[in-house]
Amino acid sequence: MKTNQIKIFIDCHVFDGKPQGTTTYLKGIYSEVLKNRSIILFLASFNPEKLKNEFGENENINYLKYPSKNKFKRLLIDIPLLIKKHKIDYAHFQYIVPPIKNCKFIVTIHDVLFIDFPHFFPLLYKLKNFPLFYLSAKRSDYVVTVSKYSKDKIEEHFHLKNILITPNAVDNEFFDDYSKEVEEKHVQNKFNCKEYFLFVSRREPRKNHLNLLKSFVACNYFDNYKLVCIGSKDIKDKAFDKYYDSLSAEVKNKVVFLENLNFADLLAITRAAKIAIYPSFAEGFGIPPLESIAANIPTICSNKTAMSDFEFMQEFLFDPNSVEEISNKIKYALNVELTNNLREIVKKRYSWVSSADVLTTIFLSKNNL
Repeated sequence: MKTNQIKIFIDCHVFDGKPQGTTTYLKGIYSEVLKNRSIILFLASFNPEKLKNEFGENENINYLKYPSKNKFKRLLIDIPLLIKKHKIDYAHFQYIVPPIKNCKFIVTIHDVLFIDFPHFFPLLYKLKNFPLFYLSAKRSDYVVTVSKYSKDKIEEHFHLKNILITPNAVDNEFFDDYSKEVEEKHVQNKFNCKEYFLFVSRREPRKNHLNLLKSFVACNYFDNYKLVCIGSKDIKDKAFDKYYDSLSAEVKNKVVFLENLNFADLLAITRAAKIAIYPSFAEGFGIPPLESIAANIPTICSNKTAMSDFEFMQEFLFDPNSVEEISNKIKYALNVELTNNLREIVKKRYSWVSSADVLTTIFLSKNNL
């Protein structure tokens, strides 16, 4: 190995579970970083073969295996030993770093929403994660996050400065040309869905499925459309369940819940949608509305927390607390076509190349050792 090459360890244990925002983030950003041959990547998980399917085989990628899935053993023993064995220069973690530090640390804290919106999170989650996130940030050489909103909040709550932003990005396939008719036919044949509103997000109270469903019912949109919600049910939403259970069978038949979709099906369902809606109360970023804009789907979005950064789509933003405002924006979206200007802004502003450049600059700086 060349002496001027920098060794980077990436904790990829999140790939051992179901796909989530952190897996998308790591794949997107390090698929670009690895193009710089001065950087040698060491990707570690319990299932390295799964990582190979995500990142492929390259001369500057090494896949390492954790002996077990136990998070305590991973942080306390496995990671420090691997870092020492391979003489790592930088180690990159999501949210939590190991207690033993034997190289420079980078930590990505995607958000600290549980501090400002405690009612949306379980008590144990809040009690456990505040000290862990805080100490991880304090002990790291670099702290990065994914939006200006999250940067401001982390700096405020953890009393930090100079946090770097590496925004999430939209996969290039969302920008590709496609046949609307072909995509609609595919989705209708596979999922029995045609003429529908789309909401992509896991299901929990802060995602605001309740007000979206209330709007769908109040304006009788179910007469002509379906409401398709894609995402797993992570935290029980009692208010939503109560309201949903009160609906007639006719309405319930127009509300479709899907989960564990592969990328091809998600892409097809996005392309075939009539409009896309993102009514979340609180987000550290919010990638689905950008994906649907990239796919040329009229998209309306909450104007709260990180989504307030989307000032370029101002006419499509709404207050998620107002069922009436959601309804009005739905009517607007049903009668408007997106301009290429919006798509170009998304493509330029949210790029994995730009986010990877932030990390590459750190790795290759003169003070990297």
